[in-house]
Amino acid sequence: MRISFLRALIKDLPGRLRSLSDEQVQHKASPSEWSIKEELGHLLDSAANNHQRIVRAQLENSPAMPQYDGDAWVALHRYQDRDWSSLIATWVALNVQLLTAAEQISDSGKSKTCTIGDSAPLTLEFVFDDYLDHMQQHLRHMGVQVDDIGSAAAAAS
Repeated sequence: MRISFLRALIKDLPGRLRSLSDEQVQHKASPSEWSIKEELGHLLDSAANNHQRIVRAQLENSPAMPQYDGDAWVALHRYQDRDWSSLIATWVALNVQLLTAAEQISDSGKSKTCTIGDSAPLTLEFVFDDYLDHMQQHLRHMGVQVDDIGSAAAAAS
């Protein structure tokens, strides 16, 4: 599990996000595409859902977790109309919460499982690492450099 990578993201990412201009974060290439604000909002929803998965998989025996409709969640939360600095602060808070739960996973606990939607059983280690991969993919799409954070975190661990 790449716990050190999430720690490094929590430390370094907010400054990188704050450096984006209002024009950059509000811009929508088309009405059907997310703006950077909405894409960060999607990462808030992902953190909230994955936090539940990480907690419940540690406390329950193979819990069945629902999938969620990312587009519907983004629309419902109206991220495009929200304050950018508030979205960044929420990202930090949700990821500190998720990190705290993930840090409690024992070596044997990494192999505990849950299902998501109609998936096969997924290990807790897979769920956590997949969450980080998903986040990295979106941050890159948003134009935020994160590969150096991952490299530095890997070298430090």
